[in-house]
Amino acid sequence: MLVGEEWWRPLPPGLPRDVTRLLAARALRAFADGMMAVLLPLHLHARGFSPLAIGALLTATLVGSALVTLAAGWLSRHGTRQGWLALACALMAATGVGFAVVQDYALLLAVAFLGTLNPSSGDVSLFLPLEHTALAQVAPPARRTAVFARYSLAGTLAGALGTLAAPLPHALGGDGAMRWVFLSYALVALAAWGLYCRLTPASEAPAAEGPQAALGPSRRIVYGLSALFALDSLGSGFFVQSLLALWLFDTFDLSLAATASILFWSGLCSAVSYLVAVPLAARIGLVNTMVFTHLPASLMVMALPFAPSLPVAVALLLARAALSNMDVPTRNSYVMAVVTPAERPAVASMTATAKSMATAIGPLLAGWLMTASAFAWPFLIGGGMKAAYDLLLLWGFRKVKPPEE
Repeated sequence: MLVGEEWWRPLPPGLPRDVTRLLAARALRAFADGMMAVLLPLHLHARGFSPLAIGALLTATLVGSALVTLAAGWLSRHGTRQGWLALACALMAATGVGFAVVQDYALLLAVAFLGTLNPSSGDVSLFLPLEHTALAQVAPPARRTAVFARYSLAGTLAGALGTLAAPLPHALGGDGAMRWVFLSYALVALAAWGLYCRLTPASEAPAAEGPQAALGPSRRIVYGLSALFALDSLGSGFFVQSLLALWLFDTFDLSLAATASILFWSGLCSAVSYLVAVPLAARIGLVNTMVFTHLPASLMVMALPFAPSLPVAVALLLARAALSNMDVPTRNSYVMAVVTPAERPAVASMTATAKSMATAIGPLLAGWLMTASAFAWPFLIGGGMKAAYDLLLLWGFRKVKPPEE
C-alpha cells in the first residue's frame, strides 16, 4: 500500500483510463445528488408537507434503492457491468422526469421508491456496487485504497459543489425553477451513461466468475460486516443530509444560502479526510483507521442537540466531517480485499443493500421525532448507534487482515 509518495496526488499515476471514467461519472452524479439533497426537502417543506411526510418520502427512496441494488447484485452474473450501469442511468433519468411532472404526494412516493434519488451525503444507489466492483477489478491491490479514496473524494467534492449551487435555482423562482432542476438531474444521467459506454472489457468480471456461487468461502465475514454496516447506517439514517439541512433551516432560522454554505464546508472537510485516510491506513491498518476516526465523530453527533448556539453546532459539524468519512474509502477497500474476486459483485450488492435498508428506517423515525419534539433526538440516537458500530467492528474484525497488511 502506498504510504507517502502518492496519497496527495489527484490520482495515482499509471492507472487505467477506466478509473478516470468511473470517477468522472461518480462526480457528475454526486453534483446532482448534492443539489437535490438540499433542495428537495426544502421544496417539499415550502409546499406544506410535514417533517413526517418528508421523512416518509426519503425512506421510500432508500428502500427502493436497496431492493433494486440487492436484485442487481444477485443477477449481475447474467449480464455485463456496463449493461447494468446503463439500466441504472435509465432509472436515474426516469426519476428526474418523474419528479419534474408529478405533483400528487402518493405518486411522488412511487417515483421515489422506484427511482435513484439520494437524500444522504453518501451514495446509496444501484450505481454504488457496480462502480465498486469495477474499480476493484481494474485497480492494482497496492493502490486499491488510494483509488477508493479518490473515488470518495470525487463524490464528496462534487456533492459539496452541488450543495453550494442549490440556492441558485431556488432564487430564480419556485416550482418552475425546481422543475428544471429535476430535468437537469435526468440530463446528468445521460452524461454519466456516456462515460460508462467508454469502459473497456477490463472493467468486467472475469469469465470464470460466471458459474460460481454468489457467496462462497467469505460468507461468514460478509454476513458479519453487513450486520455491522447496517447498524452504522441505521444511525446515519437519523440525520441524512436532507434532514440535517431541514434541522439547520428550522432550528437556527437560517436562509437556504446559509444552510447550503454550512453543508458545503462540511463536504470540503470530508474531502480532505479521504486523502488523509490513505497514509493513515498504511500505518495503522484499515480497521483501526475506520474505528479510531469514526468513533470521535459519532460522539460529536451526539453532542449536537446540546449545542447552545449556531457557531458551536457548526464547529461540531465541521469537526465531525473532518473525521467521520475516513472510514469510507478504507471500508470499501477492506470489503473488496477480504473476499474473493468471484464474490465481489454479490458482496458489494449485499453490503450496499444492508446499508440502504437500514438507512431507510432512520428518516421516517427522525421525521416523527422532529414532529413530536423540539429536542434533536435523532442526533443523540443515531450517534449512539454509530458509536456502538465502531466498538463492535473493532472487537469482531481487528484480527481479519486484508492481504496487503
